[in-house]
Amino acid sequence: MNPAGRCIIGSSAETKRRRKRNKAADPHMSAYLGNSWLLLRPVSLHAGDRKNDNVCSEATNRKMEPPVDAIDSDSGHTPSDDEKKIGLGAREIETVGRAHLTPDPDAGLSDEEKARIDRALLWKLDLRLIPWLCLLYLISFLDRTNIGNAKLDGLQESLHMTGGQYNAALSLFFVSYALAEPITNVLLKRLRPRIFLPAIMLAWGLCMVTMGLVHNWSGLMAARFFLGLAEAGLFPGINYYLSCWYRRSEFGIRAAIFFSAAAVSGSFGGLLAAAITKMDGVGNKRGWAWIFILEGLATILVGFASFWMVFDFPDEATFLSDTDRQRVLRRLKADQQSSAEHEEFKTSYFWASIKDWKTYLGAAIYMGCDGPLYAFSLFLPTIVNGMGYQSTRAQLLSVPPYAAAAIMTVTIGYIADRTHQRGICNMSVAILGIIGFAMLLGGSTPGVQYTGTFLGAMGIYPCIANTITWVSNNTEGVYKRGVTLGFVIGWGNLNGVVSSNIYRAVDKPRYKPGHGVVMAYLIVFLLGGSALQYVLLRAENAKRLAGKRDIWVEGKNEQEIEALGDKRPGFQYTL
Repeated sequence: MNPAGRCIIGSSAETKRRRKRNKAADPHMSAYLGNSWLLLRPVSLHAGDRKNDNVCSEATNRKMEPPVDAIDSDSGHTPSDDEKKIGLGAREIETVGRAHLTPDPDAGLSDEEKARIDRALLWKLDLRLIPWLCLLYLISFLDRTNIGNAKLDGLQESLHMTGGQYNAALSLFFVSYALAEPITNVLLKRLRPRIFLPAIMLAWGLCMVTMGLVHNWSGLMAARFFLGLAEAGLFPGINYYLSCWYRRSEFGIRAAIFFSAAAVSGSFGGLLAAAITKMDGVGNKRGWAWIFILEGLATILVGFASFWMVFDFPDEATFLSDTDRQRVLRRLKADQQSSAEHEEFKTSYFWASIKDWKTYLGAAIYMGCDGPLYAFSLFLPTIVNGMGYQSTRAQLLSVPPYAAAAIMTVTIGYIADRTHQRGICNMSVAILGIIGFAMLLGGSTPGVQYTGTFLGAMGIYPCIANTITWVSNNTEGVYKRGVTLGFVIGWGNLNGVVSSNIYRAVDKPRYKPGHGVVMAYLIVFLLGGSALQYVLLRAENAKRLAGKRDIWVEGKNEQEIEALGDKRPGFQYTL
């Protein structure tokens, strides 16, 4: 026991010696342990404080269920041969930087039975959470980008807007959207998901309806501003929400499926707009007005249904039994996630995010794919129209690139989850997008340019979900993760202001300046930023495995170590 009364878990020197012995036994051990690498060290007490041993009894006499030497370090199952080579006794093992696992409700069952129960639980979570959340984001993305379809049907002419005024209306949405995003995850946590998410849906549904009722540019500007405020909480909120339900290795594919709704909305939006514009003249309203009104009413209906279809966080979700809730929390604990438990908001979590270099580099990477995303989604009908195709046909030709993007998004999410190489996936897909926009820049025929839209979409959309998952995987702590995601996504969406102004009417039909700006975003921020973060995270992981960060936890008790979040020496970053 040290003078401050803390139970000192091991020492840096002891840890380094033990790591050297482990490395000699198996030089590739760290590769097997991957993201769930645990910092294992013997518990030692100061010789002069034996009479106070009971203070540290929790660290020295921890009873595990089942026994520690029969538990795998990251799955709760039988240890692999590589992990057995660590060679520590049951009473020596102490997991640093992680709260105690909750009691195992499946203790005594075989590995096969546990695996079957785990698969059934995961399937239950997927069915209850993913489909409805995908629907919410499909509606959200449809409502923010359908103005591009409305433009093709005469919005600009009806409201007597210049090209600059139309672009200003697009830009204003992203200003309010980006400014509101950093605080939305805090509100989500405080108000609870089943209240916060349906409430903002009702708000933006009303904004959509009013967009169909405006008579001038000023009215459209006001509606777009409040639409941005209302929609700001959905995308960062749902990504944060899902990260509190799934292990880090399971989150990517689900985030990809969720975000693929954006690509589906592009396909669906073009078809829906082509159908709704046939109502031109009904009720003395133009076809473009009906696009806003009908889609806004649909949003309001889904918002009301969401009060019953959206659930709270795992520790309060009503669709889980007590046993299943215990299993979910145990899974998150085994994945070194503090998200499994309650955490009160403190300003220190906000400043921890602000001071973390990963927040800024993550924002730059996300900027590299989010700017091109909005340029593509807002102007694809216009780009196709510039190839010589007219209104309805241009709407329909905008569908296939989105379908290809949706398939690619889910595929990359699956690959990244299995390989744990999110940086390499980002870089590979970015190259595909760069080739696509090079074809749009240099292609001389509509066929080449249209093919470029496919590659462009397939190079942009997968990186959105993959980047958000990458940021989430590498940020630990409930509120710190929420604040970080808010900043990253907010900064990315602020670049929608740039995206809204790069495809100018004076540059038609080839729009070369617009394509050039998108290509620069992909090269500098997405490809370059991903490469830089990959190198920096790889170097940091090596330092932690070598014991160079152990000094951060010396003299700290377990609660203080837990509070370090992703700064714990035992936390390995996802590459």
